Amino acid sequence: MRVLVVSEGKHEQSGALENLLRKLGAAEADLAFDRVSNSAVHAHHGKGPGYFKRALRWLMEAEKRGVDALILLIDEDGQRERCEQIQRAQESSLRQLPRAMGVAIRAFDAWMLADERALTNVLGRRIDRQPEPESIRDPKNVCEDLLANSQNQMAQREIYARIAEEVDVAVLSSRCQTGFRPFAGHVRQVFGKEQ
Repeated sequence: MRVLVVSEGKHEQSGALENLLRKLGAAEADLAFDRVSNSAVHAHHGKGPGYFKRALRWLMEAEKRGVDALILLIDEDGQRERCEQIQRAQESSLRQLPRAMGVAIRAFDAWMLADERALTNVLGRRIDRQPEPESIRDPKNVCEDLLANSQNQMAQREIYARIAEEVDVAVLSSRCQTGFRPFAGHVRQVFGKEQ
């Protein structure tokens, strides 16, 4: 199965999102990555708010590229309307291509804070359970602080990829119920792994 994966940041693009997708059923999939901000892919013209139109445009782009499905993930960045817009695109019947669309509440970085066991294993020191990840105002800053105080000298993107390898998806789902849980459900559905 060929899948186009579209996301925002360098941390998602460098292994972390791929590792999460593999845990959710994409083990055998051929994943191709692109950025939401790719200037060659313009927002869909017509009615609807920005991220709804952008998601529809990515569906059209995925069809043009001949892939079997689209996975699209954006950050909420404090703009709650993004959740509604992406949900509308997920449910839209304008395109038939299978898709899994989601919004990481606050930011993708919050997902990296959900499982203290994974953080402890990767960072090489005991990390206490973090506050509810989706309620942290600046999860990227919290991650940077944890990384700065760790024994691990890898780049942040590499550490995120390792955390995503180690994370317990059930813990992530229970701690990030607004963003990760529905996204994970859509991903499992795309790969025929519904739970």
